[in-house]
Amino acid sequence: MLSQSEMNRPGESTAMKHIEQNDPTGIAAPQLEPVRFKFSHPNARTVCIAGTFNDWRPEAKPMRPTGAGCWLEKSDLAPGTYEYCFVVDGCWMPDPQAHETRPNPFGGRNSILTVTQNPEVTHRANATHSPLKNTNKPKNRKK
Repeated sequence: MLSQSEMNRPGESTAMKHIEQNDPTGIAAPQLEPVRFKFSHPNARTVCIAGTFNDWRPEAKPMRPTGAGCWLEKSDLAPGTYEYCFVVDGCWMPDPQAHETRPNPFGGRNSILTVTQNPEVTHRANATHSPLKNTNKPKNRKK
């Protein structure tokens, strides 16, 4: 929000200023992709996810119990590579189903998650920002 002094500076127009997030380049923001985290632990009372996508704050991503020791959380993330861990009853551990892990500075391992953009969404976004061109050759018509 603009302060009164910012709105009425001498020599400036008093027209309303836009404070929206407009991208002057005209390039669309990356499409968020759905990601589903699943974890199984028969005795867990709380399970959270902490990673680079939430500044390593486990309280930001608590998982929901689905019964029989299974836990689930759905998130929407921008394409990219992320590191994360499950926090099970206060103990940090890598995802046992992760295809890749990396050592962390605390002597443990972080799981690696790579989110790729859905090719259909990429195609749709590219088509939206491409100029229309007719590349078809005209057919010779006989009358």
